[in-house]
Amino acid sequence: MRDKKDNATIDLPGFEPAAPLDPVVEPKRAAPRPRRVSLKQEQLELLEQTDTTGLPVWRRDDNLDLTGLPVWAPASA
Repeated sequence: MRDKKDNATIDLPGFEPAAPLDPVVEPKRAAPRPRRVSLKQEQLELLEQTDTTGLPVWRRDDNLDLTGLPVWAPASA
C-alpha cells in the first residue's frame, strides 16, 4: 500500500521550497488601441470552371479514357 503523502522527498537535495517570485509590475497603458478594420474577403475566379465541391468540372477528352489515363494510338507503319 502506498502512502498518500511522501515527506521523504523534502529531505533530498534539490527539493527545497522555491524562493518566492518577485512581484510583477505591469506597465500602465496610456490609451486603448484602436481596432483594426478587417479587409472584406472576396471570392477569386479560378482558371477553370468548378462544381459545388470546388473541383474542376469534368470534361470528356478524346485523348484520355474514363480513368484519366492516356489512350495509346496504334503505331503508324
